[in-house]
Amino acid sequence: MLIDGRASVQFGGHRALWLRVTSVCDKPTYHGWVWLTGYSIDLATGAALARREVFAQIAGLQIQRRTTDSAPPLHNTAPTTRRRGV
Repeated sequence: MLIDGRASVQFGGHRALWLRVTSVCDKPTYHGWVWLTGYSIDLATGAALARREVFAQIAGLQIQRRTTDSAPPLHNTAPTTRRRGV
């Protein structure tokens, strides 16, 4: 999942990250926001770098579907799907 400035201002510009989500917190938050836990991904290798917990707007999350290729996409031009709920 791409987490960038559309999901939260703290991830704008060069601070955007790819996150392999491992869990979604079910505790109540502000309407339209969610806590996600996962691992930031190195796009060059596809390896997990660090465990992260992020607070983001659901509407701004960009979900990248799994492909049959083992390598992650190299840029942000892949089609994404947006969902209203988690």
